[in-house]
Amino acid sequence: MAKIANRLSSNVSGEFFVDSGCIDCGVCQRMAPGTFDDAGEMARVFRQPEDRAAFDRALGALVSCPVSAIGTVTRVDSGSVERLFPERIDGPVFECGFTSPKSFGAMSYLIQRPEGNILVDSPRFAKPIVDRLEALGGVALLFLTHSDDVADHEKFHRHFGCERILHEADSGLGTRGIERLLAGQEAVRLDIDLLLIPSPGHTPGSTCLLFRDRYLFTGDHLSYSPAAKGLRASRRTCWYSWKEQIRSMERLAAYRFEWVLPGHGWRIHYPAEMMEEEMARCLGSMALA
Repeated sequence: MAKIANRLSSNVSGEFFVDSGCIDCGVCQRMAPGTFDDAGEMARVFRQPEDRAAFDRALGALVSCPVSAIGTVTRVDSGSVERLFPERIDGPVFECGFTSPKSFGAMSYLIQRPEGNILVDSPRFAKPIVDRLEALGGVALLFLTHSDDVADHEKFHRHFGCERILHEADSGLGTRGIERLLAGQEAVRLDIDLLLIPSPGHTPGSTCLLFRDRYLFTGDHLSYSPAAKGLRASRRTCWYSWKEQIRSMERLAAYRFEWVLPGHGWRIHYPAEMMEEEMARCLGSMALA
C-alpha cells in the first residue's frame, strides 16, 4: 500500500497521491491522464479528479499500479472498479489492468473468442482479475510477446490449464516449461483470425500477434507516443538489435491493421490507410535514430 508519509511533494493536495515507491512505469498516466502525469523520474497527481468518471479512472490506475505507489488520503473502496477489469477497449478486446512489477508495469490484454479466450502477456495474478477472467470464459491460450512481460504466466497456466506460446529465442530459466515454442522468422497462422509475426529487435524473440487483420498486439516493439503524436519504437529500450527492429518494422508494414496495442507505451487506433502512413513515417524516424 502507498504510504502517505512517503507522499511526493510534486503531488497537488487532495485525495489521491503518488508515493516514493513509484518506478515511473507510466501505467497511471495511460489509464488516468487527466489525473497523473510524469514529474521527471516519477509520476505525480497534477490534478485531482473532478467528477465520478475521473475518480474511477484514478482508482483504476491505483489498483493497476504494479508497485502500489498510488494511494488515497481516506479509505476508499476500490471493489467496484476492480470488477471493471478486464475493461473493454473495442469489440472482443479488453485491457486487463492489474500490471505486475515483474514486467515493469506492462499492460496485458484479453481477446474473447468463441473458440477460446486468449490472454496476451500476463497481468498480476490477483483474485479480482482471475475471478473476472473466469466469468468471461477463462483462458485457453496465453500468448507471450517476449521474455520481459511473462510476469505470472506460470500461475495463470496452472489455474486455467491454458497452453502458452513464446518464441524459442526468448526462452529461458523462467519459461522452460512453455508448451509451444515458436521458431524461425516466418509468420505462423494459429487460426483464420490469428497470425503470429516474429519481430526481433527489442529482444531476439519478440513476436507480434495480429487478430482479425485489425488488432496488432506489439509487446514492447511499437507503441504510440503522445509527445511525438505518432507511432514510435524506442532505440533506448532496444535490448537486442536496432537493425533487426527496423527490419521487423518493415515486415509489419506489409500487414493491414487499425490498432496498435503495446505492453509499454500508449495504444492507438487509426483508420487502416492512416496506419499505413504512420508506419511509413515511423520507419523513416527509426532510420534516422
